[in-house]
Amino acid sequence: MRRLLNFCAIASLLVMIACNKPEKELYLFTSFHEPATEGLRFLYSEDGVHWDSIPGVWLTPEVGKQKVMRDPSIVRTPDGTYHLVWTSSWRGDLGFGYAHSKDLINWSEQRMIPVMAYDTTTVNVWAPELFYDDKNDQMMVIWASCIPGAFEKGIEDDKNNHRQYYITTKDFETISETKLLLDPGYSSIDAALIKRAPQDYVMVVKDNTRPNRNLQVSFANSPYGPWSQPSAPFTEFLSEGPNIVKVGDEYIIYYDDYGKKVYGAQLTSDFVNFTDITDEVSIPEGHKHGTIFRAPQSLVDRMLSEAQRK
Repeated sequence: MRRLLNFCAIASLLVMIACNKPEKELYLFTSFHEPATEGLRFLYSEDGVHWDSIPGVWLTPEVGKQKVMRDPSIVRTPDGTYHLVWTSSWRGDLGFGYAHSKDLINWSEQRMIPVMAYDTTTVNVWAPELFYDDKNDQMMVIWASCIPGAFEKGIEDDKNNHRQYYITTKDFETISETKLLLDPGYSSIDAALIKRAPQDYVMVVKDNTRPNRNLQVSFANSPYGPWSQPSAPFTEFLSEGPNIVKVGDEYIIYYDDYGKKVYGAQLTSDFVNFTDITDEVSIPEGHKHGTIFRAPQSLVDRMLSEAQRK
């Protein structure tokens, strides 16, 4: 009898452990199709290398002068909320679009976050990128704007001389003042951040000057800088929209290689040495750059089922 009781106790413990096992998570990649008027799309992947589409559009843009949804970026905060920001117009907006969701299917009312309203000469607000600062339990949004005359002209004219800015927020209700994040001395756009370890942050950013238009790397001890002068480029002419995902012990940097009209990928372990793995990844045709995050498999399954019913 005692042996039977011991067996039952062990079996119950194993069941409890199995029930408390964390749910498998998949990679999700936010996406849009040109001309960016339809709205938010998604790709998904089990390994971060081979991607499939979740059919359909999941949020149609309603804010901004041009009402587009370019460069969609999502982070999930510890309370399970998915926060989304996007470029709402090519030019003319003084902010970016924002919405949130608990399931990526039902979304809040869309709002414009007017981060550049303090200077109405601002030409644009491009490619807002969300980063969750786990140390301070807050979100950071990075974007590129051009303020004519604000910086030395260099080789770009005043309406194409971008710098990287940021705000912080916990809830998109209270938002910090806008601050300059990176001024490399020339026009730069499309920043993506990743934390490797405490006091070890990496930014991949585009040199947007006419002769270059390629991707570089910068390093810092804090997401708020100061950031090092960007490195030599690791991609070819006409590449933009980087996104970084850790797969195993290495990192894949996905980007829009628009010169070749393909979606590119570079593999690195140190952000100094890179291997082009474009031919080894699979990205559905029409995908344009967004950001990669993780979500429970049950949620992805629900989205796939919902897509079939549409």
